[in-house]
Amino acid sequence: MSFDPADPLGLDDLLSPEDLAVRDTVRSWAADRVLPHVAEWYETGELPGIRELARELGDIGALGMSLSGYGCAGASAVQYGLACLELEAADSGIRSLVSVQGSLAMYAIHRFGSEAQKQQWLPRMAAGEVIGCFGLTEPDHGSDPASMRTYAKRDGGDWVLGGRKMWITNGSVAGVAVVWARTDDGIRGFVVPTDSPGFAAPEIKHKWSLRASVTSELVMDDVRLPADAVLPQVTGLKGPLSCLSHARYGIVWGSMGAARTCFETAVEYAKTREQFGKPIGGFQLTQAKLADMAVELHKGILLAHHLGRRMDAGRLRPEQISFGKLNNVREAIEICRTARTILGANGISLEYPVMRHATNLESVLTYEGTVEMHQLVLGKALTGLDAFR
Repeated sequence: MSFDPADPLGLDDLLSPEDLAVRDTVRSWAADRVLPHVAEWYETGELPGIRELARELGDIGALGMSLSGYGCAGASAVQYGLACLELEAADSGIRSLVSVQGSLAMYAIHRFGSEAQKQQWLPRMAAGEVIGCFGLTEPDHGSDPASMRTYAKRDGGDWVLGGRKMWITNGSVAGVAVVWARTDDGIRGFVVPTDSPGFAAPEIKHKWSLRASVTSELVMDDVRLPADAVLPQVTGLKGPLSCLSHARYGIVWGSMGAARTCFETAVEYAKTREQFGKPIGGFQLTQAKLADMAVELHKGILLAHHLGRRMDAGRLRPEQISFGKLNNVREAIEICRTARTILGANGISLEYPVMRHATNLESVLTYEGTVEMHQLVLGKALTGLDAFR
């Protein structure tokens, strides 16, 4: 058998025909609908046509794809991971759109919602007709959601919701928000139609990362909700944290997509860029960089695949997801930075995807658990000692 530089470990052998079909479908969609435009979107800091993109993603079954019923595809965890990889190979912002829709907003309703809530929202969200967002992070409380200030109080048969959420992907284009708030009974989740009086979602501008993504603040000023707006099947932080675990799993795969694009760009550039009379890929120092990048990239994909098989078997623990998120995002950033050095000054140009991916990954490194938080999760799992407080 010949050596395949694009798959040096033969990881495609681990995939079924169905897995490959999912991967190829998402890759083809991203190549047609994202790659020709994403540099311009990034440069202007806009994601035009996001609702149309959401409907197209619904058409190919990418929204809530690992959920079952209610119009969802019921795909395996590995297939969902492959989709995340291909989407983030195009841009982290597009993968974030899909992750927040499926792994946060839809997942919360699917797992913790009433049957009426599921019937009302999930089919339209799976089709991309309604975009969802997930309100947990606050201006003063990111890594410590237990200290959130957003509250919900009973008023007769209703709930009255007040507070602010920050850095919310999809916020200003969402038709429904899953918002977590303090109540007298503990932290609860609420399904909030975004046309509710008192609800606003101003878009956050002046970002230098995830620019091809809609990021917003959620402002709730005495938003009155009916009694059945609360997610009935969960109380406490285990609700939002379980949603975050599902979304972090997608990041384990997605970050390797960004890394793959930068690695492939560096390889092609090194084969054609000439200095001192020959392609720079023919110099030992450049080959050393490429070899190290390939090792970390394909180790990361193998780790993601292993975690996906564990998830499909019902054996994946949150600590293992932390392991994957910590390693893969950190290594992906390093791959992107090394690719930038190979491209030299061209590495900072939007004519190439490298700097766009590198800056996007700075956000991915922070959201859904910073490096420090995942280190402490693993530290507690390894020692049995809690160092969070």
